[in-house]
Amino acid sequence: MDLVDLIEEKRFIGQEFLTWLWWKSEERGGVVSIPGEGDVVVVFEKHMLLEYGEGENNESLICRGLQTELQEARTGLVMGKKLEQARIQLTHQDYEWNFTLAAALMEFRNVKLPKTGGESGNDDNPEEREGMILERIFLFEELTRLVLDLFRVFLKVRISDSWRDELLKIREWVNKAEKA
Repeated sequence: MDLVDLIEEKRFIGQEFLTWLWWKSEERGGVVSIPGEGDVVVVFEKHMLLEYGEGENNESLICRGLQTELQEARTGLVMGKKLEQARIQLTHQDYEWNFTLAAALMEFRNVKLPKTGGESGNDDNPEEREGMILERIFLFEELTRLVLDLFRVFLKVRISDSWRDELLKIREWVNKAEKA
């Protein structure tokens, strides 16, 4: 099995993670708890891509709008479409990141890092420039770490006996879209 086939075969786990994270973000008003780290605020916003089918029969559904307008995306889940990518706002402590997460490769796209005090615009000072670069690297690493921590929480639930109960709750949440 080559790498492309392996990615295709395993992409469901990223799709399940995004769907679970979307549900978790709505379960407690956006607050998701990470053991040992505390709470992070996760908000799905403005843009989602859902896919259905395989190969040439693949269909894509792009949903845009505010969170309240993402009803179309939930209806897509009811119809069997899978969440392939989503625009997410993640807030932890004093930092706020905006990014798109693609499910197949758990790939970050269009990352907007938090604003920092070091962005004075003085590019003449090499030490300040180096400090800004290091701070941006830290912020990107922090985002990656938080998303991986959320993924670990998901995997822990996904492989446990409690997954069945969690899946029933997710299905109830998805089916609310059909009734709304």
